[in-house]
Amino acid sequence: MFVRRLRGEDQEEELVIDYVTRDVNNMTVKMPYQCFINGKFEDAEDGKTYNTVNPTDGSVICKVSYASVADVDRAVSAAKEAYDNGPWGKMNPRDRGRLLYRLADLMEEHQEELATIETIDSGAVYTLALKTHVGMSIQTFRYFAGWCDKIQGSTIPINQARPNRNLTFTKKEPLGVCAIVIPWNYPLMMLAWKSAACLAAGNTLVLKPAQVTPLTALKFAELTVKAGVPKGVINIVPGSEPPADDFCCFCCSCAVSNLKKVSLELGGKSPLIIFSDCDMDKAGMSSVYFNKGENCIAAGRLFVEESIHDEYIRRVVEEIKTMKIGDPLDRSTDHGPQNHKAHLDKLVEYCEIGVKEGATLVYGGRQVDRPGFFMEPTVFTDVEDHMFIAKEESFGPVMVVSKFKDGDVDGVLSRANNTEFGLASGVFTRDINKAMYVSERLEAGTVFVNTYNKTDVAAPFGGFKQSGFGKDLGKSEQNTHCIITLYHFKTSFMTMRIMCMCIQVRKPCMSTCGLKL
Repeated sequence: MFVRRLRGEDQEEELVIDYVTRDVNNMTVKMPYQCFINGKFEDAEDGKTYNTVNPTDGSVICKVSYASVADVDRAVSAAKEAYDNGPWGKMNPRDRGRLLYRLADLMEEHQEELATIETIDSGAVYTLALKTHVGMSIQTFRYFAGWCDKIQGSTIPINQARPNRNLTFTKKEPLGVCAIVIPWNYPLMMLAWKSAACLAAGNTLVLKPAQVTPLTALKFAELTVKAGVPKGVINIVPGSEPPADDFCCFCCSCAVSNLKKVSLELGGKSPLIIFSDCDMDKAGMSSVYFNKGENCIAAGRLFVEESIHDEYIRRVVEEIKTMKIGDPLDRSTDHGPQNHKAHLDKLVEYCEIGVKEGATLVYGGRQVDRPGFFMEPTVFTDVEDHMFIAKEESFGPVMVVSKFKDGDVDGVLSRANNTEFGLASGVFTRDINKAMYVSERLEAGTVFVNTYNKTDVAAPFGGFKQSGFGKDLGKSEQNTHCIITLYHFKTSFMTMRIMCMCIQVRKPCMSTCGLKL
């Protein structure tokens, strides 16, 4: 190996990137736009491209390669080869963790550039993109880098059949090639949530970013090469066709039933119950309008106790009027454009249906009169349970409010749980007994009490019912990306006796002594 290196025979090929550059946000951003397959950026096999658009003004940012079925096949083959024969799966887990730490460090070094790309490609307000879209992505990779050498099995005591003795243990092993399809509301953060645990476990992956927001995923691919991640481990295929492999992690997508292990994060219509004894200044606003309402756990329906309903709505409208709508790169902007034109059109239609069915449109409901895809923050009241807007997710800045009678705790719980979804929920009250009673009975994967939208990389995230299954983040996600293999070793009584003696003498080396014997 030393001689071959001296001859230059094993040198890594230099990464060649044909960037699109833009002078924006007081910097020059450099954006890859091609498919990333087997460690290289390259055009789609058929040369097909599509436009990715800046939602702030509707202008074209650049043309992006549109991966074909043949490109996806090549990406899958590269990931399979990297898993079967490459260094990634055979690497010492601690070394794999070191590479993921290095990747997180590079993301942090490029965080302003990543946040700028995220803003112009998705419409996220820059301050939020920097703190949450990019900031939590960095945290996620650091968290799972630390898990690489802590994914462990267990020993299991079983009944013995003399004279034979058995040693039984499990190992957590990587699945192989994982296919990941991510949504457009948090492009980089969803990439991190879905791929960091996958990589930490030793899997390889093929990832399809949302068609309308591919640019931060492709920039991320560039950083993985700089971090030293081996070729073929990570493959990015922009376009519209989902890949299929040993494992599929779909977010806001449909899974094909083909006996693959699947993790699904789907839709939500998260109920938020606001009792009269709450702190009204802190209840509800961010639960709806955070990230322009393009938030899977957004409070899709608010239930407000009758005695405070009118005052609560008055305060909400007052606060909306102070929100600055405008260029998301402006640090003073509170509310940026919706992600893309088709989504804006659906939001306008959603509001029209609400009015048609008899709900009261208190504020908003229209496109903002300016270039770009801006939607007014909207408030509906007098929403009845049978209405379309009471049952369907808007995925936008639309507050849907219903009253409930004072003191009718069980009644409002029944209404809140009367949904096919179960991603998140919330309750605002100063009464701890009421908070405990309600939170224990809300049917959702996450229940917020006197707060909302608080997520953390160490806490598991996922829903019930039609909101999907499987968990992202936290310790539990390692189980999603591993298979558990059971091993039975038949040993003689004497061997087991010697093993036990070694364990007693050298307790710190328990597992080592056992395996050697």
